[in-house]
Amino acid sequence: QFPLGRRLPCDIYWHGVSFHDNNIFSGQVNKFPGMTETVRKITLSRAMRTMQDLFPVEYNFYPRSWILPEELSLFVEEVRTMKDSNPSWKPTFIVKPDGGCQGDGIYLIKDPGDIRLTGSIQSRPAVVQEYICKPLLMDKLKFDIRLYVLLKSLEPLEIYIAKDGLSRFCTEPYQEPTLKNLHQVFMHLTNYSLNIHSGNFIHSDSVNTGSKRTFSSILCRLSSRGADVKKLWSDIISLVIKTIIALTPELKVYYQSDIPAGKPGPTCFQILGFDILLTKNLKPMLLEVNANPSMRIEHEQELSPGVFENVPSPVDEEVKVAVIRDTLRLVDPQKKKRKDTHLSFHTYLLIFPTQLQSLHAGIAGMKDKQHKHHSLKLSLKLKFYLKLGSCQSLEQAREASGELPAAPKSPEAALPSLCLKQVFPKYASEFSYLRLVDRVAALFIRFLGVKGTTKLGPTGFRTFIRNCRLSNSNFSMAAVDILYIDITRRWNSMSIEKESGMCLQAFVEAFFCLARKKYKSLPLHEQVSALVEVCECRLAALHRKRLVWGCG
Repeated sequence: QFPLGRRLPCDIYWHGVSFHDNNIFSGQVNKFPGMTETVRKITLSRAMRTMQDLFPVEYNFYPRSWILPEELSLFVEEVRTMKDSNPSWKPTFIVKPDGGCQGDGIYLIKDPGDIRLTGSIQSRPAVVQEYICKPLLMDKLKFDIRLYVLLKSLEPLEIYIAKDGLSRFCTEPYQEPTLKNLHQVFMHLTNYSLNIHSGNFIHSDSVNTGSKRTFSSILCRLSSRGADVKKLWSDIISLVIKTIIALTPELKVYYQSDIPAGKPGPTCFQILGFDILLTKNLKPMLLEVNANPSMRIEHEQELSPGVFENVPSPVDEEVKVAVIRDTLRLVDPQKKKRKDTHLSFHTYLLIFPTQLQSLHAGIAGMKDKQHKHHSLKLSLKLKFYLKLGSCQSLEQAREASGELPAAPKSPEAALPSLCLKQVFPKYASEFSYLRLVDRVAALFIRFLGVKGTTKLGPTGFRTFIRNCRLSNSNFSMAAVDILYIDITRRWNSMSIEKESGMCLQAFVEAFFCLARKKYKSLPLHEQVSALVEVCECRLAALHRKRLVWGCG
């Protein structure tokens, strides 16, 4: 544990909240640069909207969303239009602050006029979404699913999904929203951090009962009712892959900024928390993505007024220990090199304090399949593994272990099978056509010019247009400049950052505009695909020509 950081090289760095160390030149880091910003509610909604514009059927698992305050008038107008066309439509909307977490600041409304227009809406922007009024109920209670997803690599894209997750229940029987029950958070909001304060919250020693259960226990009950559980899992896998595909363009821009190509730097991986709601018809809907899902395996129990004790949570241990243990197994850099070793895990870890308990859980899980540990045992095991990790040889490691019994000769055989299932590139052939914005982002990154930046200047945009030969008599370079200025100014006015230049989202909008101008009769995804291919072909030809020039 290194509260102030460490400069000696390590194999794995386990950061607390976000990627924040520019002095790591090798190894692996458990955070991607920019992930926290990319999965914020507003950024996620924009990314999903872009994909919904291109592929509306494929991305119908994300609720219709509007961004406040900039789209307030659009929200009011669209709701009015929909009500006029369908008078029987009685919608409910949920308002979520952009930077909120654990249910903070979330509320339900029946009418756009009910949005709380206080001064804070400007300083604290939000997303308003259609509320899913007919969720699947279990024991008359609404619940959501927290699934853990490992993004092991960005290039090439590699995604794993945990085979089990958590089901988090509301603590009051569900009723469809009315003006009378809109404010009953224990009925409508599934956030664990809210419902734990309810008098009806049930801490259970069983993974099948209580206010927090394993997702596998829910699947068992659904299967007993005759539900098609295989199709449900297939739909969830599809949702996860499509969501990651929507996020990767933005992540790649951040990645090249913090870890420029051609310079020494670490590789990254990250555990994400996907919050998913099942509708009454068993359709999975994405609620949000959490860049820093809680890995706590215990909860506070009040022994007497004001006196609390940390108590192990069997449900959390069942799911989270396996996720961390198997993440470490998958990213272990020594795994391929190790042919004959007596250690279950000896890669050196650099751990930052806010993630200490997570590593307690994961590394302890690597020694004990049952996962039944108290805090002291967890701490001792972690210290033991870190002591082994600092050894330079197998002999030193044996000596360091002292009186501890020798580990089995086959480390992997002593561990359970992996709980993480690879879904990409395994199913790449089914989803590769969706990676259209990825290709647009590659063009954006190509013309950024200065390494370490995330915004495209006017010269870079003009060079892109010129090299791809997109200007003509109907679209002059003066029109190119006007397009750049108009779109960039509008996007920068919506951004908290004051850095000048064109961000990726603005470039995507400009690219879509160019595609519509050039291929007017085609659907949007075909327009964009055609323009991407033209740009890639012309840039490849230009590259070949330069190679010829270079050869004299």
